[in-house]
Amino acid sequence: MNDKELLDIYTDYLISSFGLTTGTGLSRLLDGAISHDRIQRFLASPVKNGADLWKVVKPYIRQIQKDAGVLIVDDSISEKPYTDENEIICWHWDHSKGMSVKGINFISAMYHCDDVSLPIDYHLVKKTEFYLDKKSGKEKRRSPVSKNEVYQQLLRQAVRNQIPFKYVLNDVWFASAKNMMLVKHELKRDFIMPSKKNRKVALSIDDKKQGRYVRVDSLDIEENTSMTIYLEGVDFPLLLVKQVFTNGDGSTGILYLVTSDLELTYDDITTIYGKRWNVEPYHKSLKQNASLSKSPTRTVTTQSNHIFASMCAYVKLEMLKATTKTNHFALKSKLYMRALRTAFDTLNELQPIRLAA
Repeated sequence: MNDKELLDIYTDYLISSFGLTTGTGLSRLLDGAISHDRIQRFLASPVKNGADLWKVVKPYIRQIQKDAGVLIVDDSISEKPYTDENEIICWHWDHSKGMSVKGINFISAMYHCDDVSLPIDYHLVKKTEFYLDKKSGKEKRRSPVSKNEVYQQLLRQAVRNQIPFKYVLNDVWFASAKNMMLVKHELKRDFIMPSKKNRKVALSIDDKKQGRYVRVDSLDIEENTSMTIYLEGVDFPLLLVKQVFTNGDGSTGILYLVTSDLELTYDDITTIYGKRWNVEPYHKSLKQNASLSKSPTRTVTTQSNHIFASMCAYVKLEMLKATTKTNHFALKSKLYMRALRTAFDTLNELQPIRLAA
């Protein structure tokens, strides 16, 4: 059995599993048809990466791609609090929690078109350098490549792979002036990105030339309208909108969005940017349904190859969703119920004792 065939079996195992995914577990499931050692050799083979994922997902992208597709870039952390630290399992800042957590940090580029969302590339953050933190006096790890540099690499590779997309969508952490300039000038694409409320903007080209900037949150932006602004550090005009929404706790939230496409309306901007939220169920399904977070492997190589396999398992689930019109969690629930019924029937075949009244 070659590695391509074993990848197919291993990804099916990741989708079918409800607990930890191990070489021993897969070997037992197959009644020893594939040995534990063969599975370990597969996971310990040369590390797979985003280029290998593209080879897997390319034919499916070609099936669904349209010029109106969007490219979404985001990062996530698979927490590993009890696993020994190494260059990929280490401490990362979690923006959603406002604290550092121990785990694997990965950045994904996801193509979204109609109702299909597929990862086309990814990068594992590797902190291979050590430095002395002046504030704490402790030795810490860092990556030689910044996340913004990775962001730029992922976008450039998407263009080289001839993936048609009209807009780049991302969260505020990637909304730097340099990234905006890259998307518009080098890649010849448009973007919709959030802006921090303290970003400096000019209201006219003359104000920009004179250095007359004001904070975004000081602007009087009418509801459901857009405003042309000149963001500090960006050499072309943008449209700015202010989206007001209600949080789950009843409080009011404000999201400032900027776009390089000056033809869009307020509704266009908020609707298109809403597609970015497809990355959240991607992260959740990847970790739970595709078992990214369920491998006890400890080395950089085996963890890296398990993550690659989980990405491939997600692709299987997403294409199943497209054909069955059933979401990932419903598909997983269906597998669980089938397994539960099989276990129940097998138990009854063994004729367990019946409890006395």
